Amino acid sequence: MTEEQRVSEVKNFVAGGCGGITTTLVGHPFDTIKVRLQTQSAVNPLYKGTWDCLSQTVKKEGIFALYKGMGAPLVGVAPIFAISFMGFGIGKKIQQSSPDEALGPAQLAAAGFLSGFMTTVIMAPGERIKCLLQVQQAATGPPKYSGPADVVKSLYREGGLRSIFKGSAATAARDAPASAAYFASYELIQRWLQGPDRQKLTVGTTLFAGGMAGVFNWVVAIPMDVCKNRLQAAPEGKYTGAMDVLSKLLKTEGPTALWKGYEAAMFGLNQVAPNL
Repeated sequence: MTEEQRVSEVKNFVAGGCGGITTTLVGHPFDTIKVRLQTQSAVNPLYKGTWDCLSQTVKKEGIFALYKGMGAPLVGVAPIFAISFMGFGIGKKIQQSSPDEALGPAQLAAAGFLSGFMTTVIMAPGERIKCLLQVQQAATGPPKYSGPADVVKSLYREGGLRSIFKGSAATAARDAPASAAYFASYELIQRWLQGPDRQKLTVGTTLFAGGMAGVFNWVVAIPMDVCKNRLQAAPEGKYTGAMDVLSKLLKTEGPTALWKGYEAAMFGLNQVAPNL
């Protein structure tokens, strides 16, 4: 497989879309646990940790509660991942002097950064809808929203498009550096396992590279993910922006609060390897 073939925008678009749907189906239950842990009250927390959150959610609301809010990301994940992979391909291509040139770590990270930034326009409103549905819990009263469409209608009535796109800057601040870490580590791990030309790829090596890239992704992403989720799930007027969330969180809960939900992220998110 030549470098020219690997940077094909169409192939990246299709591969990204398929990978995105698979990731959502596998990872969404873990994402629900992560979001609930990240947004719960620090004064009167409902859950002690990942397994307690999982146990209580299933016991009180049923197994399908783990899939709350999946409609929005499932609809948006194909174009999101497709744009991400296409953006990575474009980011590599504009840095290459020839189609066969192998890029270095910094160049791969720059291409990944571009891919993460490009997805924000779809990712941000999808995340906003998803978070509001995920934090609806039986223990806190009747649900406010009946589904993704109801969320969109309610947000638009309350604050127009600005409310729907709330948290866009925080989403970009999370996804751009995280995608830089993801794509750079994925490419470098593949080269380490099979050589720069990646001629002898197997399902096992691809899964390993994708899984490790997912770990690097969330090591970078999780602190801003906490801030983003709190901002997007909070009532209007509670925070002025992501920096306000960060300031209040550090003041009241300390820096360890920035890693809430990390275990759930490691178990379920971005562990599906790209381009299988």
